[in-house]
Amino acid sequence: MKLTLKYFASIREALGTGQEALETSAATVQALREELVGRGGAYALSLAPGRAVRAALNQVMVDGQAALSEGAEVAFFPPVTGG
Repeated sequence: MKLTLKYFASIREALGTGQEALETSAATVQALREELVGRGGAYALSLAPGRAVRAALNQVMVDGQAALSEGAEVAFFPPVTGG
């Protein structure tokens, strides 16, 4: 299925892009994240399992078990704190 991926803040800076289209067979947000980590390099560092990364699916905050569907938008970003 084809997805639109968006990256924000330090993740965007590390990857050098804010958005990409991706063809994937990942069924969940967690599986997608693991696929991206498998690319290595900046993806592995920014999205590593031990890193605090939030995800949104179609602009709604979700956990890793959220199911993906054709044409979905998935965003990854670090946690944000207020002040």
